[in-house]
Amino acid sequence: MSNLAHKNLNKSLRKARVRSKVHGTADRPRLSVVISNKQVSAQIIDDEKAVTLVSATTVGSKNQGTITEKCATVGADIAKKAKKAKISKIVFDRNGRQYASRLSAFAEAARKEGLEF
Repeated sequence: MSNLAHKNLNKSLRKARVRSKVHGTADRPRLSVVISNKQVSAQIIDDEKAVTLVSATTVGSKNQGTITEKCATVGADIAKKAKKAKISKIVFDRNGRQYASRLSAFAEAARKEGLEF
């Protein structure tokens, strides 16, 4: 098995392990984050109804800067949209990613805007 295949296998196993423990409800929906090399997307999901309540992304925006700055911008944006939808408490789904620089920048920006997780 090549290094890349092994790395992808480990990521999918991590994602499945985290996802099996994290469930969004109507009271505490799930905040799912996807970070690629260029773009950041986040959505708040009610898993009981299988409905996306709020979403935010950098796709199609004129947002310039590093990917860490984009993460912080999307984190603040999703928190503002969640406030408008009267969502204050969420369950954080890191999608198998390590809680480090980009993901922590996203989470800190969302917490500053008032999301609790």
